[in-house]
Amino acid sequence: MPKGSGKVLAQNKKANHDYFIEETFEAGIVLRGTEIKSIRNGRVQLKDSFARISNGEVFLNNAHVSPYEQGNQFNHDPLRERKLLLHRQQINKLIGATKQQGYSIVPLKMYLKDGYAKVLIGLAKGKKNYDKRETLKKKEAKREMQRAFKDSQR
Repeated sequence: MPKGSGKVLAQNKKANHDYFIEETFEAGIVLRGTEIKSIRNGRVQLKDSFARISNGEVFLNNAHVSPYEQGNQFNHDPLRERKLLLHRQQINKLIGATKQQGYSIVPLKMYLKDGYAKVLIGLAKGKKNYDKRETLKKKEAKREMQRAFKDSQR
């Protein structure tokens, strides 16, 4: 099964707009209590989230997992830091890349795979404003071509 396949629960659409994604990694995520139930209900948001390396481990920050409605008083903090599970060689590769100027680790999407919540993280390099405009122009031109092709098919 290719990376990023499964039931997609949340997607970070802004990541492809703001960054050049150079490489992706599939990571497991350490959850507490009722978090998996909220995630399965699709109550997760990756909009402003980012990953950070601390003491040789990768952590996901600012990923909002809403508290489970049928939970009790021991519900989790929605914005807490969550540990990502990666192989040591993948972590070492990320450490080496993020030491370079301009690279960061961005979560792209969260999905279920074989009953487990997974996060697809990308090694990303920030885009400049003119790169963002160029990407929008290419996307618009592609959309226009598809529209013209669709009209000519009729």
